[in-house]
Amino acid sequence: MSETQSTYNYKVVRQFTVMAVIWGIVGMLVGVIIAAQLVWPELNIGFLHFGRLRPLHTNAVIFAFGGCALMGSSYYVVQRTSHVRLFCDKLASFTFWGWQLVILLAAITLPLGITQGKEYAELEWPIDLLIAVVWVSYAIVFFGTIVKRKVSHIYVANWFYGSFILAVALLHIVNSAAIPVTMTKSYSAYAGVQDAMIQWWYGHNAVGFFLTAGFLGMMYYFVPKQAGRPVYSYRLSVVHFWALIFTYMWAGPHHLHYTALPDWTQSVGMVFSLILLAPSWGGMINGIMTLSGAWHKLRDDPILKFLITSLSFYGMSTFEGPMMSIKTVNALSHYTDWTIGHVHSGALGWVAMVSIGTIYYLLPRLFGKSEMYSIKLMTVHFWVATIGVVLYIASMWIAGVMQGLMWRSVNADGTLAYSFVESVKVSYPFWGIRFIGGVLFLAGMLIMAYNMFKTMAGGSTEDAPVLLPAGQHA
Repeated sequence: MSETQSTYNYKVVRQFTVMAVIWGIVGMLVGVIIAAQLVWPELNIGFLHFGRLRPLHTNAVIFAFGGCALMGSSYYVVQRTSHVRLFCDKLASFTFWGWQLVILLAAITLPLGITQGKEYAELEWPIDLLIAVVWVSYAIVFFGTIVKRKVSHIYVANWFYGSFILAVALLHIVNSAAIPVTMTKSYSAYAGVQDAMIQWWYGHNAVGFFLTAGFLGMMYYFVPKQAGRPVYSYRLSVVHFWALIFTYMWAGPHHLHYTALPDWTQSVGMVFSLILLAPSWGGMINGIMTLSGAWHKLRDDPILKFLITSLSFYGMSTFEGPMMSIKTVNALSHYTDWTIGHVHSGALGWVAMVSIGTIYYLLPRLFGKSEMYSIKLMTVHFWVATIGVVLYIASMWIAGVMQGLMWRSVNADGTLAYSFVESVKVSYPFWGIRFIGGVLFLAGMLIMAYNMFKTMAGGSTEDAPVLLPAGQHA
């Protein structure tokens, strides 16, 4: 066996992992800027106003930060659990550079207002085509590695990563079907309420597969690894997987309550959203209970702090989501800051925290170090980030419920009790608290970047030898 084949491909994992931290800072910086624009409207300058920067923020945090963390960690996990090198080094390298090009094009086009106006699917058709090519290449590398694995068993983390890769390909290609007019303008292939239905089938499953299934793949590998314990229940992990991926696909219509979408379709979306609570909490319990017998490690292991706290936020967000899908609750919550709080308890509390824990696990191993440069800075990062998330989501919950109550409040004669501007006025202090929470989370990412570059300094970039199953020889 050649030397290349007897080592894992860590180069592409290193590239994605480092860029995840860098893009995380960029995406969260834009988030802090748009939060500041709501507190100080005079910061809405020229074309860099809230409306242009907001889609840049969501795309940067989800697809640049989250995407790099998912692709890097999945390449690491699929090699380690399959005991083989990645399927095709050149194709893996293409997925990295292709994904960076997608991110760069998004950063140029979105502030210029070149957009399809679809949430999480704003990018215009030439970039959509590039995404499809990169994503299919990613699928070939991932599943090609599984096909040539040296162990018969496919570890559960790979089931979650695999479902995320397949579902995102399906969602992106169907939802992005468009009729080009020019290089920067196209019209959706669907019309009216069908377009809305397909968009939220995509939009909610971007949450369900990109922001949930993929990161559960992370959880199922890195929590047991860091805790030094087997996963709490392997049977529960299998039930969790099938229940989650079947149920999530049908939950999208809850974004379209009280719209032109047929009422029965809205109700189906609501019912499946409520059912989702069971598999979601099954996964959370499975992750947290993996620490049975090792709870003492939480005291001085910042990586476990991030991973286990992320699971707590995952449990909270996946309780809140189904509750908000109930039509009567949705009548209060929709279009308010409560939705913003819910999204960020998932995005910062779950997705970012589990990614940060994973990246802290990976960095020393990728650069030939025994541990991160500073454990103390990791702990500081944990507390700064946690306080930031709590300030952010608590302020948005209060503002959101208050907005919903004010908007539906009527006088005895049926006229509105409050004008819209009055709800803006009372929300204002909470937007200030949200801004502070965002600044704290961004500060944590800057601490992480410093720690990362110090860890990389003088580190080794040699690939690790492939671990062969017992009884096999290179």
